[in-house]
Amino acid sequence: MKPTLRRMLTAALTATALAVSVAACTSSGTANADELTVGFVVDPSWAQVPVAASTGLFDKHGVKVKVVNFSSGVEALQAAAADQVDITTAADVPTSAALTRTPSLRIVGDGSRWEGSRIVARRSAGITTLADLAGKSIGTPLGTSAAYYISNALAHNNLNAQLVQVAPSAVVTAATQRNVDAVSIFQPYQAQTIQALNTDAVELDGGTYHQHSLFLATQQAIADKGPALTSFFAALADAGSALAHQDNAAIDAVAKATQLDVGLLRPVLKEFDFTLQLNPDLATKLTELGEWAKTQKSIDATAALPDYAQFLDSRFLPKPAA
Repeated sequence: MKPTLRRMLTAALTATALAVSVAACTSSGTANADELTVGFVVDPSWAQVPVAASTGLFDKHGVKVKVVNFSSGVEALQAAAADQVDITTAADVPTSAALTRTPSLRIVGDGSRWEGSRIVARRSAGITTLADLAGKSIGTPLGTSAAYYISNALAHNNLNAQLVQVAPSAVVTAATQRNVDAVSIFQPYQAQTIQALNTDAVELDGGTYHQHSLFLATQQAIADKGPALTSFFAALADAGSALAHQDNAAIDAVAKATQLDVGLLRPVLKEFDFTLQLNPDLATKLTELGEWAKTQKSIDATAALPDYAQFLDSRFLPKPAA
């Protein structure tokens, strides 16, 4: 790994560890009604959060926000379940499993849709096409959207490969140290892995999965902090507009939060639709993902999946323009 990239990752991980440590000692229930503790998975999928925090949009809309960083949606959802945050980000895959264990959580927004998932393989492992993944080892954080993406891609191409548990923060190292032949990972680690492998990187597309990047709130936050949640999403809507226009201040804010170079980040952000929404058909998608989670033992195989429609609550999102 390049020294500069190693320092960037170390700094990001240190900041995340400190933030999580602080969160573990704080109950969101002690905060004022106009204050929100927000769990943020450090990923451009929720780029609106650092943009709103860094460019004054939260202040503009009258909401105080404390951002706590997490490396994956699984960890962020655990914090929400323990009432350590008021609202958190998480992709659709871990959300489908978490709602079976913590049915008090509510999905209050679909922050973005991402169609840029790729399998990043090593050319030196003899991989140049999707078919070459057969029999290879693929590193991914199991139970996440990245694991579902690679599982979906393999299934649709009738391929068998070995999925290896690799934490998000260790993916770049696993790829560059040749511990695995390929990786399936979300941003910003996907871009960092491609950058670190340089000419050895092979980007492969496959399957039918496109990630929904969700916001989930606790029942306590919904009951006690409704106006703050409304203001929070109003700020995110402004941030999404800035991102859509590739505003320089917005790009810089995301680059700082994700530790990605601005030049690398700009094309990555173009892969996302940052329009806030919460469509009813998300429930159907979550059911599909829940069935997959059963095969991965993230949900008990004998458990009956809930009606995911009951978890959708769009009341805090900005109303569409007439």
